[in-house]
Amino acid sequence: MNDRVPDAWVLVYEGFEPSGEGLREALCTLGNGRFATRGATPDGQPRTPGTYLAGCYDRLDSVVAGHTVTNEDLVNLPDWLPLTFATPGSGWFRPERADLPLYRHELDLRRGVLVRDLRWRDGEGRITRVRQRRLVSMADPYLAAMQTTFTAENWSGPLRVRATLEGRVRNEGVARYRDLRGDHLTGHATGSEDDLAWLTARTRSSHVVVALAARMDGDVPARPSLGAGHITSDHVLDLAEGVPADLTKVVALTSSRDPASHDPRTSALRHVRRAPPFAELLARHEAAWELLWRRARLDVDGPELSLVVHLHIFHLLQTLSPHTAGLDAGVPARGLHGEAYRGHVFWDELFVQPWLDLRFPQISRGLLRYRWRRLPEARDAAREAGLDGAMFPWQSGSDGREESQTLHLNPASGRWLPDHSRLQRHVGLAVAYNVWHHYLATGSMPPWCAELLLDIARFFASLAVPAGDRYEIRGVMGPDEYHDAYPGAAVPGLDNNAYTNVMTAWLMARARDTAALAPDLPPGLAPSAAELERWDDVGRRLRVDFHDGVISQFTGYADLLELDWDRFAGVRRLDRALEADGDDVNRYKASKQADTLMLCYLLTGEELTGTLERLGYPVDPDLISRTVSYYLRRTSHGSTLSAVVHAWVLARSNRAQSWRFFTEALYSDIKDVQGGTTAEGIHLGAMGGTLDLLQRCYLGLEVGPGGLRLDPLLPEELGLVSMPIRYRGRQVFIDADHDEARLNGAARRTFGRGEVIMTGTGDLGRRVIHHRERLGLTREQVAERADMSPGYLKYLEENADTPDTGALYRLADALGTTVEDLLGGGHDRPPGRGPAMAHPSLEMLDEQECRRLIAPGGIGRVAFNGSHGPTVLPVNYKMHEGAIVFRTAVGGAMDKDLSTGLAGVDILIAFEIDNIDEANREGWSVLVQGPAHHVPPEETNGPQGTGVTPWAGGERELYIRIVPQHITGRRIHGI
Repeated sequence: MNDRVPDAWVLVYEGFEPSGEGLREALCTLGNGRFATRGATPDGQPRTPGTYLAGCYDRLDSVVAGHTVTNEDLVNLPDWLPLTFATPGSGWFRPERADLPLYRHELDLRRGVLVRDLRWRDGEGRITRVRQRRLVSMADPYLAAMQTTFTAENWSGPLRVRATLEGRVRNEGVARYRDLRGDHLTGHATGSEDDLAWLTARTRSSHVVVALAARMDGDVPARPSLGAGHITSDHVLDLAEGVPADLTKVVALTSSRDPASHDPRTSALRHVRRAPPFAELLARHEAAWELLWRRARLDVDGPELSLVVHLHIFHLLQTLSPHTAGLDAGVPARGLHGEAYRGHVFWDELFVQPWLDLRFPQISRGLLRYRWRRLPEARDAAREAGLDGAMFPWQSGSDGREESQTLHLNPASGRWLPDHSRLQRHVGLAVAYNVWHHYLATGSMPPWCAELLLDIARFFASLAVPAGDRYEIRGVMGPDEYHDAYPGAAVPGLDNNAYTNVMTAWLMARARDTAALAPDLPPGLAPSAAELERWDDVGRRLRVDFHDGVISQFTGYADLLELDWDRFAGVRRLDRALEADGDDVNRYKASKQADTLMLCYLLTGEELTGTLERLGYPVDPDLISRTVSYYLRRTSHGSTLSAVVHAWVLARSNRAQSWRFFTEALYSDIKDVQGGTTAEGIHLGAMGGTLDLLQRCYLGLEVGPGGLRLDPLLPEELGLVSMPIRYRGRQVFIDADHDEARLNGAARRTFGRGEVIMTGTGDLGRRVIHHRERLGLTREQVAERADMSPGYLKYLEENADTPDTGALYRLADALGTTVEDLLGGGHDRPPGRGPAMAHPSLEMLDEQECRRLIAPGGIGRVAFNGSHGPTVLPVNYKMHEGAIVFRTAVGGAMDKDLSTGLAGVDILIAFEIDNIDEANREGWSVLVQGPAHHVPPEETNGPQGTGVTPWAGGERELYIRIVPQHITGRRIHGI
């Protein structure tokens, strides 16, 4: 990457560096939440191609150290990228052996496009300019495309181009796994149909069939050549000096896991056949990203810092997008960016979901669904262990069974060692924590979420065994991961890990709260009075150990040896280094990452001290600060998550040190601080954690059942942080600097859940700009007059939003106008409320113009014959694939009256959209008539991606679709 960053939205790599290709490939991955493709070059070596489909796993047996072990992997699917070229008399282009006056990669984060720009001088001195633009469509989750533009700079003649779909790929992106089997794909088949090439394969044990279909656009037809496991097409471009020529590969990736598909091959062919040309495909893709960035916006000062923040958001949304919400997929620790950790799901959702909850709650719900669908497996695991409830695995994949390895390789010694990491029971605590915080952010605790949390509580309550006047939890591992047994012990596991025990006490209280929130659970799921009483007892009497005035990481921690830290200065993986020396990290007071200090990350100071006091342990004022200092000196930070947690716990006590940890976490992948690990896949938890640090830690944003609270304490290096969030169906804009915190532009620190939000603001932003320019005022001047921040005013001008009443009245007063005028003098309100215009003239509109006017979405009125007679209701709407979509409440009046749409019975309704613009003395009205239907759950990904919000706020997760059959409209002009 360039040291000089010219743009906060573009990641740039200059030159071809074979040793750095793996890192660049991971960071230049493109994805849409359904599948992702690494940023590998389409040609040459070295390259580590990888295309991964969310939730597509396969298991293979390998022989390791004389033992047969089974490993499940996220499967590396057929490679759609290969494309190379050759000038007359030369061999195929390969960057590693080419003369390259220019070689540059640019990842455009705002638009989701990877650009490779190069100039190649061949052996005859001919210079060819090659520019490639690549995308994985965020608009259509089945499509990807790469456009290549060739320009002969100093010559004319034929250029040969070879494009390939390559199915002979393996999982071999991680060096230490290469002794294990990675040949997951078998049964390859290839063919062509109407100049379209296709390739299919299936996974060996899970029997998932995958298909690629490709179309080559560029007026250079060629018949594909079929091979064993690959298909190739050769093309010849007749280049004229200085005249660009385009060749575009459009591909579709489908699988037997897809809904509404007869078979993957025909589905892939259909998708690629109806895919638009590259320009339109790109435009739709960019529009989809624009919608995501409106919600995902998180602004900080400075282009360099902004670039990394944008990069983290970008990769999080490529792994977990609205397309993911309807899939059966969890949070892979390394994203869809590589094969480290085999694509497994650990506990990284703990660091990711708090950010998603406040922007994309439907994605968070989808991730919780992943866990809920695996409750039966977790219940079986608990039962086999002689326990109650649900025991979730440390590593999860396809079906939720424990995927943690029984052996792992120490690359420092070359030895295969026992792996006891499956004893990390705290993954269930992470799931329960996410359920509860999703409820706090959204106000939603559906029965299936309550079931998830309550069954986890049952497990931990049964894991706690009486010991004297206390309960103990024995034989577990904490988040530290270095300590998996007592020194010299024959049996692995530790007793009374402080993090596990304190979070279990917290969970017992939340389980009782959840039982009260969801009283209508079916028999067998609702806790009995005796069960509630036991939960309360466990939550008051769990054991926590202390030593030297700090919380002990586990029972017996005080007896461990102190490590010679000078000898191991800078060594992050002490476990590997000590084992290679014939020693054992279990003997020492040394941690890989935060363990006890995770309590300070998840719980506020009040929650932590309150939980300890409820357990009967007095808490003196300095206990937490002493504990932080103690473990900070004994942590090697062998995980990228460690810097996240330590930045958090130091934020209030040592801002300078907190910032150092924050910047380490922020740059951990860009600078590959773990020494080669990023090439194997990004660290998604660390990326999500840095974003959460900015919002919940440095801004001090606490989300509670009664509202929001801000208590910012920004590091000196942060001048301003601003962002929109969604709290219980309401959009709230937050910005803060070193002087004050602002909610919706006003200096304040709390936002109550019952506060009134204006609806129907229509084209507010343009009206604000109109009046500001009419008065000749700057944005800063208007903001000062309106007692709001310039950042919030800028946000209102650029985004359709719903400000609170007070802000709107202050803004109207600052602009010398009225609230009614800012709202359009009747725009977006039922007819009859606004003033009539003088001397109007009417113009009939054709259907094309009507569709253009309503395309941006907005507010309309739906009219239908309801159970109580004719009914007219206002709704927010968006357009999706030519249809009108809006949200309403499940079980509400509109749901009941339109329910026959579920059975395929057309319910004909009318939908009217009015726009009266007094600023420009004109307006229009469009009437749409057609059938309305419920959108089935399996089809909600598309409507969810539009970002449509409910008129009345709240959850309102039922989507209704109106298919226009008759559209008419009129425009009114004032004189």
